Amino acid sequence: MARKVPSPTPVAHCISSFIRYAMTQPLLTPALHQAATTWIESLERHAQTSGRTLDARECAMAAEVGVCHPERIRVLEIDSFPQPPDPQLRAAAQAAGLLGPETIGLTAGYGILLRRGFQVDARVLSHECRHVSQYECAGSVSAFLAAYLDQVLRYGYHLAPLEQDARAHERPAYSSGLLATNRTVRCCSK
Repeated sequence: MARKVPSPTPVAHCISSFIRYAMTQPLLTPALHQAATTWIESLERHAQTSGRTLDARECAMAAEVGVCHPERIRVLEIDSFPQPPDPQLRAAAQAAGLLGPETIGLTAGYGILLRRGFQVDARVLSHECRHVSQYECAGSVSAFLAAYLDQVLRYGYHLAPLEQDARAHERPAYSSGLLATNRTVRCCSK
């Protein structure tokens, strides 16, 4: 006669059901998402009005990493990164390891903010340009932030898929022209 395997205890079943449910739920609240969108859009406007355009070699690199409209990018060199004005967003960003003292670059749509001294670093600029490409693929600041922040909150900054993608597209130096790469997926139809 077959022996019946005991079913899990009600507590164990409830915990595993809760964990499965929790893993499917977004970690980014609507209020936090709205605060992040408002803040990033303000940083993009600031970079667009005060930043510089990319030079020819930087435009080539931006296109190489998937940017559809490199002419829209503005780079703004700053001494330190501004913190979000919303206290909950600021706390969440600090808890997730974003915007710390080691932060070198931040992309806000077509605005790239770089800490002074890193503006001409091809690795950092190519990483940030890849984020511009991701914004383009997402279609809006709001859509990009929904995916990006959820990934950072769920997996951590270094393991977030969009961060891994940006690191995979970093260039050690500027190239003399466009290089073919099979890693670049362009979403220029949006």
